[in-house]
Amino acid sequence: MVFTGIVEELGTVISIEKLDSEEGGANMTIAAERTLAGVSLGDSISVNGTCLTVTTLEAGSFNFGLAPETLRRTNLGDLKTGSKVNLERSLAADGRFGGHVVQGHVDCTGTITDIRKEKDAIWFTIGIPREYMKYVVEKGYVAVDGTSLTVCDVLDEQNSFTFMMIAYTQAHVVTALKSKGDAVNVEVDITGKYVERILAAKGLS
Repeated sequence: MVFTGIVEELGTVISIEKLDSEEGGANMTIAAERTLAGVSLGDSISVNGTCLTVTTLEAGSFNFGLAPETLRRTNLGDLKTGSKVNLERSLAADGRFGGHVVQGHVDCTGTITDIRKEKDAIWFTIGIPREYMKYVVEKGYVAVDGTSLTVCDVLDEQNSFTFMMIAYTQAHVVTALKSKGDAVNVEVDITGKYVERILAAKGLS
Protein backbone atom coordinates (compact mmCIF):
# COMPACT_ATOMS: atom_id res chain seq x y z
CA MET A 1 0.00 0.00 0.00
CA VAL A 2 1.54 3.29 -1.05
CA PHE A 3 0.55 6.90 -1.57
CA THR A 4 2.35 9.66 -3.43
CA GLY A 5 1.63 12.75 -1.36
CA ILE A 6 -0.36 14.37 -4.17
CA VAL A 7 -3.63 15.41 -2.51
CA GLU A 8 -6.68 14.60 -4.65
CA GLU A 9 -9.21 16.76 -2.84
CA LEU A 10 -10.13 18.41 0.43
CA GLY A 11 -12.76 16.40 2.27
CA THR A 12 -15.02 17.65 5.07
CA VAL A 13 -15.60 15.91 8.40
CA ILE A 14 -19.36 15.44 8.77
CA SER A 15 -19.50 13.31 11.93
CA ILE A 16 -17.29 12.01 14.74
CA GLU A 17 -18.49 9.27 17.07
CA LYS A 18 -16.37 8.60 20.16
CA LEU A 19 -16.38 4.95 21.22
CA ASP A 20 -17.33 4.07 24.78
CA SER A 21 -14.87 1.19 25.11
CA GLU A 22 -12.06 1.32 27.69
CA GLU A 23 -9.47 1.57 24.92
CA GLY A 24 -11.13 4.62 23.38
CA GLY A 25 -11.09 5.19 19.64
CA ALA A 26 -13.63 6.78 17.35
CA ASN A 27 -15.54 6.46 14.10
CA MET A 28 -15.38 9.31 11.61
CA THR A 29 -17.35 10.11 8.46
CA ILE A 30 -15.97 12.36 5.74
CA ALA A 31 -17.72 13.91 2.77
CA ALA A 32 -15.81 13.51 -0.49
CA GLU A 33 -16.38 13.26 -4.23
CA ARG A 34 -13.38 12.68 -6.46
CA THR A 35 -11.58 10.49 -3.93
CA LEU A 36 -14.44 7.98 -3.83
CA ALA A 37 -14.27 7.12 -7.54
CA GLY A 38 -13.49 3.41 -7.82
CA VAL A 39 -13.22 2.94 -4.05
CA SER A 40 -14.64 -0.18 -2.38
CA LEU A 41 -15.11 -1.31 1.21
CA GLY A 42 -11.76 -2.27 2.71
CA ASP A 43 -9.76 0.07 0.48
CA SER A 44 -7.25 2.48 1.96
CA ILE A 45 -7.50 6.26 1.84
CA SER A 46 -4.96 8.70 3.22
CA VAL A 47 -6.63 11.22 5.54
CA ASN A 48 -4.20 14.00 6.50
CA GLY A 49 -1.42 11.55 5.71
CA THR A 50 -2.85 8.70 7.79
CA CYS A 51 -3.62 5.42 6.00
CA LEU A 52 -7.16 4.41 7.00
CA THR A 53 -9.51 1.62 5.95
CA VAL A 54 -12.92 2.39 4.47
CA THR A 55 -15.53 0.60 6.62
CA THR A 56 -18.73 2.19 5.30
CA LEU A 57 -19.25 3.71 1.88
CA GLU A 58 -22.19 5.83 0.78
CA ALA A 59 -22.88 8.28 -2.02
CA GLY A 60 -20.69 11.27 -1.24
CA SER A 61 -19.14 10.02 2.00
CA PHE A 62 -17.10 7.28 3.64
CA ASN A 63 -16.53 6.11 7.22
CA PHE A 64 -13.50 4.68 8.99
CA GLY A 65 -12.43 3.71 12.49
CA LEU A 66 -9.71 5.45 14.49
CA ALA A 67 -7.76 3.25 16.89
CA PRO A 68 -6.41 4.75 20.14
CA GLU A 69 -2.85 4.51 18.76
CA THR A 70 -3.90 6.49 15.69
CA LEU A 71 -5.40 9.20 17.87
CA ARG A 72 -2.23 9.33 19.98
CA ARG A 73 0.15 9.44 17.03
CA THR A 74 -1.68 11.85 14.71
CA ASN A 75 -3.64 15.11 14.73
CA LEU A 76 -6.89 13.39 13.76
CA GLY A 77 -8.14 13.63 17.33
CA ASP A 78 -8.14 17.42 16.95
CA LEU A 79 -10.64 17.35 14.09
CA LYS A 80 -14.17 18.65 14.53
CA THR A 81 -17.32 18.56 12.44
CA GLY A 82 -16.66 20.84 9.48
CA SER A 83 -12.87 20.40 9.55
CA LYS A 84 -11.16 20.08 6.17
CA VAL A 85 -8.78 17.17 5.54
CA ASN A 86 -6.39 16.12 2.78
CA LEU A 87 -7.53 13.01 0.91
CA GLU A 88 -5.67 10.65 -1.41
CA ARG A 89 -6.46 7.17 -2.66
CA SER A 90 -3.70 4.56 -2.60
CA LEU A 91 -1.70 4.47 -5.82
CA ALA A 92 -3.01 2.20 -8.57
CA ALA A 93 -0.50 0.00 -10.40
CA ASP A 94 -0.94 2.05 -13.57
CA GLY A 95 -1.10 5.42 -11.80
CA ARG A 96 1.32 8.32 -12.19
CA PHE A 97 3.87 8.73 -9.41
CA GLY A 98 3.94 12.48 -8.95
CA GLY A 99 5.32 12.91 -5.42
CA HIS A 100 7.36 10.46 -3.34
CA VAL A 101 6.76 7.20 -1.49
CA VAL A 102 4.35 7.97 1.35
CA GLN A 103 3.23 5.01 3.46
CA GLY A 104 0.52 6.76 5.41
CA HIS A 105 2.27 5.76 8.64
CA VAL A 106 2.61 9.02 10.55
CA ASP A 107 5.86 9.25 12.52
CA CYS A 108 4.93 12.16 14.75
CA THR A 109 2.98 15.36 14.97
CA GLY A 110 4.84 18.59 14.38
CA THR A 111 3.92 22.13 15.33
CA ILE A 112 3.77 25.10 13.00
CA THR A 113 6.18 27.54 14.65
CA ASP A 114 6.27 30.21 11.95
CA ILE A 115 4.38 31.26 8.83
CA ARG A 116 5.56 34.02 6.52
CA LYS A 117 4.54 35.21 3.08
CA GLU A 118 6.90 35.88 0.18
CA LYS A 119 4.88 37.33 -2.68
CA ASP A 120 2.43 34.55 -3.66
CA ALA A 121 4.30 31.86 -1.74
CA ILE A 122 4.02 30.92 1.93
CA TRP A 123 6.92 29.64 4.04
CA PHE A 124 6.19 27.27 6.92
CA THR A 125 8.50 26.31 9.77
CA ILE A 126 7.65 23.01 11.47
CA GLY A 127 9.02 21.87 14.83
CA ILE A 128 9.28 18.12 15.39
CA PRO A 129 10.68 15.80 18.10
CA ARG A 130 14.48 15.74 17.97
CA GLU A 131 14.73 12.00 17.25
CA TYR A 132 13.20 12.53 13.81
CA MET A 133 15.47 15.39 12.72
CA LYS A 134 18.16 12.97 11.49
CA TYR A 135 15.76 11.83 8.75
CA VAL A 136 15.16 15.36 7.46
CA VAL A 137 17.61 16.61 4.82
CA GLU A 138 17.80 19.75 2.72
CA LYS A 139 16.03 19.26 -0.64
CA GLY A 140 14.76 15.90 0.58
CA TYR A 141 11.14 14.80 0.84
CA VAL A 142 8.80 15.02 3.80
CA ALA A 143 5.05 14.42 4.02
CA VAL A 144 3.12 17.04 6.00
CA ASP A 145 -0.54 16.13 6.54
CA GLY A 146 -0.03 13.73 3.64
CA THR A 147 1.30 16.34 1.21
CA SER A 148 4.61 15.59 -0.50
CA LEU A 149 6.86 18.59 0.12
CA THR A 150 10.50 19.53 -0.42
CA VAL A 151 12.52 20.52 2.64
CA CYS A 152 14.10 23.95 2.14
CA ASP A 153 16.03 24.48 5.38
CA VAL A 154 17.07 22.12 8.17
CA LEU A 155 17.26 23.96 11.50
CA ASP A 156 18.89 21.40 13.79
CA GLU A 157 19.31 23.74 16.75
CA GLN A 158 15.58 24.48 16.71
CA ASN A 159 14.54 20.88 15.86
CA SER A 160 12.72 22.37 12.89
CA PHE A 161 12.59 22.44 9.12
CA THR A 162 11.05 24.75 6.55
CA PHE A 163 9.20 24.32 3.28
CA MET A 164 7.68 26.70 0.78
CA MET A 165 4.19 26.35 -0.66
CA ILE A 166 3.26 27.90 -4.01
CA ALA A 167 -0.15 29.45 -4.68
CA TYR A 168 -1.53 26.39 -6.51
CA THR A 169 -0.66 24.06 -3.64
CA GLN A 170 -2.11 26.49 -1.10
CA ALA A 171 -5.50 26.22 -2.82
CA HIS A 172 -5.53 22.42 -2.75
CA VAL A 173 -4.20 21.34 0.67
CA VAL A 174 -5.32 21.80 4.25
CA THR A 175 -2.00 23.04 5.62
CA ALA A 176 -2.51 26.44 4.01
CA LEU A 177 -5.63 26.85 6.18
CA LYS A 178 -3.70 26.35 9.41
CA SER A 179 -2.20 28.85 11.83
CA LYS A 180 0.90 29.17 13.95
CA GLY A 181 0.71 26.67 16.81
CA ASP A 182 -1.43 24.15 14.93
CA ALA A 183 -0.41 20.49 14.76
CA VAL A 184 0.50 18.72 11.52
CA ASN A 185 1.10 15.06 10.78
CA VAL A 186 4.69 14.36 9.73
CA GLU A 187 6.03 11.29 7.92
CA VAL A 188 9.74 11.33 7.16
CA ASP A 189 11.16 9.70 4.03
CA ILE A 190 11.33 5.94 4.66
CA THR A 191 14.61 5.66 2.71
CA GLY A 192 16.63 7.08 5.59
CA LYS A 193 15.17 4.55 8.01
CA TYR A 194 16.13 1.62 5.76
CA VAL A 195 19.68 2.90 5.40
CA GLU A 196 19.98 3.37 9.16
CA ARG A 197 18.70 -0.16 9.80
CA ILE A 198 21.07 -1.76 7.29
CA LEU A 199 24.09 0.11 8.66
CA ALA A 200 23.15 -0.87 12.22
CA ALA A 201 22.88 -4.53 11.22
CA LYS A 202 26.40 -4.32 9.77
CA GLY A 203 27.70 -2.55 12.85
CA LEU A 204 28.43 0.59 10.88
CA SER A 205 26.08 3.06 12.56
